[in-house]
Amino acid sequence: MILPAKGRPARAWSESPYHRAWLMGEAKSLLEMFGTATVNPRGGFFDLDERGAPLVDGQGSNIRGLHATTRMIYCHAVAHLVGHPGSAALVEHGMDYLWSAHRDATDGGYFWTVGDDGPVDATKQAYGHAFVLLAAASAKTVGHPDADRLLDDITAVLTRRFWDPVHGASVEEFSRDWRPKDGYRGQNSNMHLTEALMAAFEATGNERFLGMAESIADLLIRRRAAENGWRLPEHFFEDWTVDRAYAGNEMFRPAGTTPGHWLEWSRLLVQLWIAGDRRHAWMPDAAASLFKLAIAEGWDEKHGGFFYTLDWNGQPLVTDKIWWPACEGLAAAAFIGANLDDPTFETWYRAIWDWSAANLLDRRHGGWHPQLDAALRPKSTLFAGKPDIYHALQACLIPLFPATGGLLALVPAA
Repeated sequence: MILPAKGRPARAWSESPYHRAWLMGEAKSLLEMFGTATVNPRGGFFDLDERGAPLVDGQGSNIRGLHATTRMIYCHAVAHLVGHPGSAALVEHGMDYLWSAHRDATDGGYFWTVGDDGPVDATKQAYGHAFVLLAAASAKTVGHPDADRLLDDITAVLTRRFWDPVHGASVEEFSRDWRPKDGYRGQNSNMHLTEALMAAFEATGNERFLGMAESIADLLIRRRAAENGWRLPEHFFEDWTVDRAYAGNEMFRPAGTTPGHWLEWSRLLVQLWIAGDRRHAWMPDAAASLFKLAIAEGWDEKHGGFFYTLDWNGQPLVTDKIWWPACEGLAAAAFIGANLDDPTFETWYRAIWDWSAANLLDRRHGGWHPQLDAALRPKSTLFAGKPDIYHALQACLIPLFPATGGLLALVPAA
């Protein structure tokens, strides 16, 4: 594995016409792969198999996850804004299914998974509701006629059911009839809620969304991450003290720490710093600390790529390489590098793309390999087929636009 060269690169790759064309080509390929072929005529979107074909009945195609439906709405809203033909119809298709199938018309909120006959997992989860807010902001940005209805509904659910004003963050999970499931509190759902709150702020100008995002960042990053040497804790007790022994769902709540989330937060922090008129002076340094620790402890110096999880001493727990931490590293390096005068970010932007292009991009079937083993061979234990394009599309598009906000706000202004 060739590590990045020392010194300051002469010019950012994002300023190179060739690299910009290459990125847009990769984005176009993703959008075409996850285009009309994903449309399920019974509503929602198909998952894709490893060859990029819709998963057929008997392989889980009738179950649609809330996070997948909402991410597709977001991705195709961004695609519509950049001028990808056909994306508006996909936004419409997703919006209809989100409201008619995922939304609980009786008790309120949104089901985690649904099938042709109704809810499969009827729990109300903060992670999924965060993405409903992102979908609503996306629909608002592209002028969808039902955007305000969705935005009003999800805002009411988040503020009445999920928001904890005592701690300034979201609680985690409820039953269908809004009985709290347990006292678990999670970093992951609150990180994505921060992303969605910023998108809602940019779409509406409502300062309340921004204030909620700043509150979450203060709790999770300025306090909890800093207290733990920037090893961002993932799991918490009800009072937001760290639960280091927690081991839950390996995809959404894995044991230990997750350096991919350090990378994701590093970008979101700089974006939040800008959105808040740079009034929180701690945010840029915190972002740089999170990014650099993810490189120092999370990057595999022998094989390249980011380890999926680490223990509390910075040693690998799960050595598999998952596609999304690389995507988040790319987006973070581009965004932070455009705002902070530090060559580290451009150096690593190039290094992560070099490794990703060689190992994660599936040149035979399209898309990205979602998971590699320790020897960088594709495997499939966490994911079936090809994952949705939310992380990969952002990795391709974020470097193409000014690093001053989210894609929904920046693409129309470019």
